[in-house]
Amino acid sequence: MKHILPVILLIFQLLPASIIAEESEWRQMREQMIEEIKQDMYHARRYIGQAQFSERVLAAIGKVERHEFVPEHLRKQSYGNYPLPIGDGQTISQPFIVALMTEILAVDANAKVLEVGTGSGYQAAVLAEIVREVYTIEIVANLAREAQTRLAFLGYDNVHVRYGDGMLGWPQEAPFDGIIVTAAGLNIPDTLLDQLAPGARLVMPVGAQDEAQQLKVITKNIDMTFTERDVLPVRFVPITHKKR
Repeated sequence: MKHILPVILLIFQLLPASIIAEESEWRQMREQMIEEIKQDMYHARRYIGQAQFSERVLAAIGKVERHEFVPEHLRKQSYGNYPLPIGDGQTISQPFIVALMTEILAVDANAKVLEVGTGSGYQAAVLAEIVREVYTIEIVANLAREAQTRLAFLGYDNVHVRYGDGMLGWPQEAPFDGIIVTAAGLNIPDTLLDQLAPGARLVMPVGAQDEAQQLKVITKNIDMTFTERDVLPVRFVPITHKKR
């Protein structure tokens, strides 16, 4: 018995060190990812109209643990600057695109934001780091369930997940200070535009799956007119529509 106790103590001493080493590795991978998305921003500056991300967006990207939002077998790839499959024909978006959509949404810390297409919950988590409340809708039931569990486990209590058709928005919580759509559609739904607050922006990829898509920003002006701007050519999975 006297020989067993030191072995048990040794295991408990070694375990925290391994966890610390793993966390350090994830942190280094996040830092490398941030450097890559900063370079992407600079190279795309003529499209976007700016060459750098704001510090608060970079801080949010640096804080959210992307490896928690991908399937277990893809964790080692989680900080690559590219999309990854998450099941049900859906993907977790490229980190640069997540950062870019967050940046051009241009919301402040007191904002209430709607996301259409929760997926794994990664974009919602990034938004949750910089705004007051995030309302996010996912049409695939098991993805919505998993995202809700994951976000709650990670402590994102300002994210509210709903299973349903995101194209209908969340009228009970409207108006929103910003809306992000994380899948491509052929047009921008009036239902979502109606739920934008005056002065707010909607960010959405528009175009067919087999055609060129454009990431668009639509601003709802104070006089209730809309201004539309193309930001960048992109490639997104198509919006999934609820069967009637």
